[in-house]
Amino acid sequence: MLRAVPLFQDLSDTDFALMNDLAIEKHVPKGTVVMTEGTVGDSLFTISSGRVKVFIGDEDGREIILKILGPGDFFGEMSMIDSQPRSASVATLEPSVFKVLSHQAFAQCLERAPRIATLVMQALAKRLRDADRKISTLALMDVYGRVANTLLELAIDSNGKLVVGEKLSQQDIANMVGASREMVNRILKDLSDRGYITVESKTITIHDQKLPPSF
Repeated sequence: MLRAVPLFQDLSDTDFALMNDLAIEKHVPKGTVVMTEGTVGDSLFTISSGRVKVFIGDEDGREIILKILGPGDFFGEMSMIDSQPRSASVATLEPSVFKVLSHQAFAQCLERAPRIATLVMQALAKRLRDADRKISTLALMDVYGRVANTLLELAIDSNGKLVVGEKLSQQDIANMVGASREMVNRILKDLSDRGYITVESKTITIHDQKLPPSF
């Protein structure tokens, strides 16, 4: 699965084999906190299987989900590069398998394949753009608009239907848009009643991509 990570796609077979040998495989059960915001870490995690949520929280247990990641995605790259405390927490949403690459192993790879430094910058730039977009959404849209926008961002084509690719609970969606579960419930019911979506067993199907911005 390391080969599926954009950072490593341009490695030669020899350098990739070295990287793959240096990576440690970890099997983690569902509901495990893999890294904690504010702690110091120096490892890059790539996801071979399973899903994780990247989130920030407060002392009262409230959280905002920044992103949901799956196979081929990676996390932990910032602390691996600058050795600063983790900027967010990560927890498994289902049993997951990771390939974990230490700072030392990554440094060896950079010495052998300097182009990876450019790929790292490109990946970080994309994530910064995604963060800017999310901040803009939270700041400029009301809750209804944030829910609608989140559903569209997560939507994928499945057998000719547009469905939300993640099976999210209403609390998950609330944590992603910074709202209460009760408000998300009202919005989803309104979208459903108006024929924009259908919700069946946590699977949300979108019938009209021009979701309304408000009630």
